[in-house]
Amino acid sequence: MATAIKTRTIGVLLFPEFEPLDAFGPVEAFTIAEWPGASLKDRRPFRVVTVTQTVAPVAMRGGVRVVPDHHFAGCPELDVLLVPGGPGTRVEYRNRPLLDFIAARAATVEVLCSVCTGAALLAGAGVLAGLEATTNRYAFDWVASVSPGDVRWNRTRRWVDAGRVVTSAGVSAGIDMALHLVRRLAGEDVAQAAAARMEYGWQR
Repeated sequence: MATAIKTRTIGVLLFPEFEPLDAFGPVEAFTIAEWPGASLKDRRPFRVVTVTQTVAPVAMRGGVRVVPDHHFAGCPELDVLLVPGGPGTRVEYRNRPLLDFIAARAATVEVLCSVCTGAALLAGAGVLAGLEATTNRYAFDWVASVSPGDVRWNRTRRWVDAGRVVTSAGVSAGIDMALHLVRRLAGEDVAQAAAARMEYGWQR
């Protein structure tokens, strides 16, 4: 039986035209995870908050709006920062305040991770220098073209764990990466149980 430890805080960075499943697929994996045998009050290994540049609601791809928990200046300490992709990355990769936020948090979080074209934002923030990384297959060439040349892009991996930085391929691949992080941070039994409760065929 696992022994409950501290609940890690996962911050999900949102911006206009982010891809819904890039963000909320991993959110489901983190929020459904539980310590086996733990009491109601301490059973969760993770809590999730959303972070945006301003406090205004942000529209995802398709127009549905999300009310954020925090803006950059008011964001609490995070253990993990997750950066989704989506059409909005083709604008946000030039957004200096957003890239600066990623770079600043990269120095303090336990894990920085991206899904899909969110890797372009990590690269623009300078946190993929010298690392192996992956991204959406259909946007691979664009991401590589707008990123510094010192990133070691891998076109075949579903996700790449480079230590403090973890990147995944597109959309549903983010769920596989998130379950990998659940396993890494909370244990194999917790990750397997989370995947089972999601009724998800975890691609390892």
